[in-house]
Amino acid sequence: MRRVFLILVVAVVLGAGGTPSVHAQEQPPAEEAVDVEESVNIPFLDLSVREPQDGREVALSLQILLLLAVLSLAPAFIILLTSFLRIAIVLDFVKRALNLQQVPPTQVLMGIALFMTLFVMYPTITEIYDEAFVPLSEGEIGVEEAYAGAEGPLRVFMYRQMQGDPDNIRLFMRMADLPPPANLSEVPTHVLIPAFILHELTIAFQIGILLFIPFIIIDMVVASTLMSMGMIMLPPVMISLPFKLILFVLVDGWALLTQQLVASFV
Repeated sequence: MRRVFLILVVAVVLGAGGTPSVHAQEQPPAEEAVDVEESVNIPFLDLSVREPQDGREVALSLQILLLLAVLSLAPAFIILLTSFLRIAIVLDFVKRALNLQQVPPTQVLMGIALFMTLFVMYPTITEIYDEAFVPLSEGEIGVEEAYAGAEGPLRVFMYRQMQGDPDNIRLFMRMADLPPPANLSEVPTHVLIPAFILHELTIAFQIGILLFIPFIIIDMVVASTLMSMGMIMLPPVMISLPFKLILFVLVDGWALLTQQLVASFV
């Protein structure tokens, strides 16, 4: 055993010692190496901070800071100013109504809500892209015009959801000491956004209540049956959960829920 170990050590040492010679044979000539190094052009970035020379540079710096602030708040805009809020809350209500703890995971539900939001908001996103991003990228309009072009379609989407229930707009207009608006143009954006958020929360909870009703009935029936049979120590959730899943699958719950959620934004 000792001889075998010594033979392995000698082989490793010889192999390590022979490696440099192999690499030395494979290395290209020095001139070719220099040519390769000279052919590689790596750009050099020089970032410096200096005082602005005129008002245009000050305005450009402020615009860059504003753009960075908007990008940092982009997740909040996606959650609160689109259909994501209503969809995410309703999906969470479905999970709680079925008494499911880990299935489906929260990340999966948020992913479903995100892609459903993209589906619902696609016309609005396309309009913003055509009216704001494309003209700005081609230099036809400035940043202010691009902001106005992006704000308009989003305001129309939010206002369209509240046409049947403008009480939230009246509430925030009254709290801001503003006169009742006659149309969308008279509603400021800082009033429209909180009114839309409150409206979405209300609609999502209303849908959640309707989703809870059939599953609560199943829980009550199962609990009453177990009590009448004297099986008080058996948790009713263990018996009612399979019946809830069977009911949800039989009525094609995911397709029905998705169809009604999308239809609620039309």
